[in-house]
Amino acid sequence: MPRLARSEWYDLTRDMNWSLSYVKEEEVWPAELSNGFGLPAEAWWVWDEPYKVTYPEYVHNQYGKDAGVYAVNAVIGRSKVYEQLDPGWKSAIIAHYGVIAIPEYLASLAESRMGRFGRAAAWRNMATFGTLDEMRHGQIQTYFPYGLLAKEPRADWAHKALHTNEWGALAARSLFDDMFTANDAVSTAVQLTFTFETGFTNLQFLGMAADAMKVGDVDFGALISSIQTDEARHSQQGEPTIKLLVEHGRKDVAQQLVDHMFWRSWRLFALLTGLSMDYYTPLEHRGHSFKEFMREWICKQFLDQFRDFGLEKPWYWDEHFLPELDWYHHALQLGIWYWRPTVWWNPDAGVAPEEREWLEEKYPGWHDTFGGHWDVIDRFLGGQIQPPTMEGALAWMGLSPDEMGRDATDYAWAQAAPHDRSAARG
Repeated sequence: MPRLARSEWYDLTRDMNWSLSYVKEEEVWPAELSNGFGLPAEAWWVWDEPYKVTYPEYVHNQYGKDAGVYAVNAVIGRSKVYEQLDPGWKSAIIAHYGVIAIPEYLASLAESRMGRFGRAAAWRNMATFGTLDEMRHGQIQTYFPYGLLAKEPRADWAHKALHTNEWGALAARSLFDDMFTANDAVSTAVQLTFTFETGFTNLQFLGMAADAMKVGDVDFGALISSIQTDEARHSQQGEPTIKLLVEHGRKDVAQQLVDHMFWRSWRLFALLTGLSMDYYTPLEHRGHSFKEFMREWICKQFLDQFRDFGLEKPWYWDEHFLPELDWYHHALQLGIWYWRPTVWWNPDAGVAPEEREWLEEKYPGWHDTFGGHWDVIDRFLGGQIQPPTMEGALAWMGLSPDEMGRDATDYAWAQAAPHDRSAARG
């Protein structure tokens, strides 16, 4: 019996919507999990995904990707490739694993919520594939660093980071909890799949895969490439969701959701990708600066899509966001390097003379702002404070013995009898 062409049966199997008759709408689609933002239930039935795939096609494609990438990992794991990588690049991938691996699993919870509470059958079908994608991403990005443990104990933070109170992990957990696990299905589609994945991670993974190949990290390059092809598919759930909101007079909802999550995503993206591109990647392998990458790929793409959907630039775009491209991730780099014991990777200063020249070329004024400041420790080490003692430092600051700060009450509080202090506390 001849096999039917996919076009003859695909729409029937992936788009089976129906009206409810035995239960109330709010019982099946509670607002906390499936906020329709006032659109009639039937309005969502025209939801149509740009990228269509059947289950047999999905399984075939994923099997091929997994077979290829795990084969590369097995071969590289028996070699000395990792040991020969640039130290800064090693830091970039260890930081990446810690911030991203477990959140990829959390994203499967977000996708599964859309797979149950998405407002159209086609959407729920698409989100089911997205759930499988994110489970795979979580598994593969904990498996690969696990294989590095004998060479790099910090690789354990791929699993550990988000279970700690390390400050960077807290920031990532705050963002991902709000976006992935504490959101309704419609907001998740707009904020996760459109704003975060289409706007940031999809393009980031393309760039990281290319950079990995340039520096000789075939293992990480293969891993990221296999993830990015999944992101390109399931990230498109946001587009039809935004279109429906706008068409039915809820442009304000779509605009607010995008404005909110773009800003929060940018702040984490600057930390993870800005430092990796401008400081941790070996100079000879740097292509775009982080600012150039943001302007050419992320900013341009978002502006084009805003116009296509009838949305406006976020209110902070020109006054706050664009100026931060010049300085924000440099400030993060300065702080993280000085506070390097508080992170799980080895921050690369990235400011050798030739690197400073590159940074000044890409960010005119960088040297005066970030490369020209000497703090007190620098002045101690540079011989500007003589003698290099506390007394010398106080004299350098211009503080005479009569001017130095002291307790305001001359320690009168310490003279009170113990019973007086107890009474005061009572």
